[in-house]
Amino acid sequence: MNVFVREMRANRKALIIWCIGVALLISSSMGKYAGLSASGQSINDLLTQMPHSLKVVMGMGSFDLTTAVGYYGVLFIYLAVMATIHAAMLGANIISKEERDKTAEFLFVKPVSRNTIITSKLLAALVNIVVFNLVTYASSILMVQQFSQGEGGSGEITRLMIGMFVLQLFFLVVGSAIAAKSKHPKTAPALATGILLFTFILSIAIDLNNKLEFLRFFTPFKYYDAKNLMYDRGFETVYVLISVGVIAVLLMATYAFYKNRDLKV
Repeated sequence: MNVFVREMRANRKALIIWCIGVALLISSSMGKYAGLSASGQSINDLLTQMPHSLKVVMGMGSFDLTTAVGYYGVLFIYLAVMATIHAAMLGANIISKEERDKTAEFLFVKPVSRNTIITSKLLAALVNIVVFNLVTYASSILMVQQFSQGEGGSGEITRLMIGMFVLQLFFLVVGSAIAAKSKHPKTAPALATGILLFTFILSIAIDLNNKLEFLRFFTPFKYYDAKNLMYDRGFETVYVLISVGVIAVLLMATYAFYKNRDLKV
């Protein structure tokens, strides 16, 4: 069986579950927005009563929560974390599972090179994150327009989804590079997810303390900040170039590590 097709079938069930999960998260969150709006209370008034640190942690400090698009801007950070966790675990698992599950011999008997195998695996992973991103995009457009009362918002959501896709690619290759290098395949997904959570927590710490602003280059979550993408500077060239460079380096590292490693059967 073609390696690409095999990987698509192997990850089909997990992809469906993740897609259902993100669609439910969006619909339930926007439903909560509708409930708050219908209650007659000003969401912004409630927001002013919250401590600054809590608003930063929850991502609420920079948006007008009386609008559906503004409320979605707060939701985006949770969608981005969910999408990147999926991408990091997918990148790590799709590389390491042959050793973890003791099925590497399946690959050895196929008349294909390691480069062909790793390319097929990464293409399957790419298709998975594209599908996840499109489901998130379609669900977001549908739910925001349902509650936006003619405010629009499709342009802002499109920019957010492009930013999220770059984040997905970033952590996909982080996971794949770690798995290709690691001698302990079972730990690769946990390590990749740990790096992701560290960079996410770092982005929150930067928002809490302006003195840490110089550290923003070490967390891709600050490259594609929802407020900037929606209202301010949009996609900043320096961050896009850094993202492309890091993704390219990690992709080449994945190929090099996988080509030179001794797979255990």
